[in-house]
Amino acid sequence: MAIPATQMRPGMIIKHNNELHAVFAVEHRTPGNLRAFIQAKLRNLRTGAMFEHRFRSPDPIERVVVDEVPMEFLYADGDDYYFMNPQDYEQTTLKQSTLGDAVEYLTPNLQIKVSYFDGIPVGIELPGTVEMTVVETEPGIKSATASSVTKPAKTETGLVVQVPPFINEGEKIRVDTAEGAYLSRA
Repeated sequence: MAIPATQMRPGMIIKHNNELHAVFAVEHRTPGNLRAFIQAKLRNLRTGAMFEHRFRSPDPIERVVVDEVPMEFLYADGDDYYFMNPQDYEQTTLKQSTLGDAVEYLTPNLQIKVSYFDGIPVGIELPGTVEMTVVETEPGIKSATASSVTKPAKTETGLVVQVPPFINEGEKIRVDTAEGAYLSRA
């Protein structure tokens, strides 16, 4: 199944140079007067080797169809991330090294899909948006109206997102998992 490079997300499994790779991190870059591109960090599922590759935005990416099992994120313990199948309560553990940047979006009870290839969990598929709680940011400014001014806000998972000045600690925000960008208050 081909998708444009712009639709790559951390946790996806893609075929690149005839090898299966897990997408570890994705960064959309638009350098000044050049064409936009996608810088992706990939992990070869056979060798475990990590490398970066630059895709042009329209490049077709071959997404590998894997068995996807709907699961719920339970908790993390060190480098281990625990997921549960709500159908049979079967638990699956994935390492941070497998999940990559996807761990920054894992909040308790988040519904995700765990990707299995040949019966082995190889990654997860995140929802398009995730609700997260702001745990640390500068105090909000009452008179602030929507403008291009933003400030960094740290979420419960440690992910730092640029937010408008009126967002305060303790508020829930909606974050785009593709860009790691603030969308709205939740």
